[in-house]
Amino acid sequence: MLNVENELNKLGLTLPEVSTPGGNYVSVNIRNQIAYVAIQFPILNEKYLYQGRLGVDLSTEDGYKAMEICALNVIAQVNAKVGFNKIDGLNHMDAYFQAGGDWDESPKVVNGASDLFVKVLGDAGRHSRAIFGVDKLPRNFSVGLTTSFTLK
Repeated sequence: MLNVENELNKLGLTLPEVSTPGGNYVSVNIRNQIAYVAIQFPILNEKYLYQGRLGVDLSTEDGYKAMEICALNVIAQVNAKVGFNKIDGLNHMDAYFQAGGDWDESPKVVNGASDLFVKVLGDAGRHSRAIFGVDKLPRNFSVGLTTSFTLK
């Protein structure tokens, strides 16, 4: 069984408060043996972070940290709504970013989430992913992340 909080503590991280949906949807939706986690943004305990465009307002390193916070929020949602004792592993993640100009370092930014999932969940955190550049994200967030997990 995964002890997520211990793994996070080793990294100097703690689970944030889970955010509530900003519309008519649920944060975690379970269908059959799959848990789908709604988009998570770089919000820590109700504080909006890393707003703006990558390559203009924010650096690639900022984007990496922002995506790490998104992943931390995914972990908090799964922990609160499902429990990691019921998780077999992370399947896939879709990462979204808004950037300006010729900035083209999205894989480095998205590694912020990928790296955290593997560090915290081990082999259960290995996943496939897709990366989408978008014109605008809600609240001018630089990044957002959706995921799906297989349940035991």
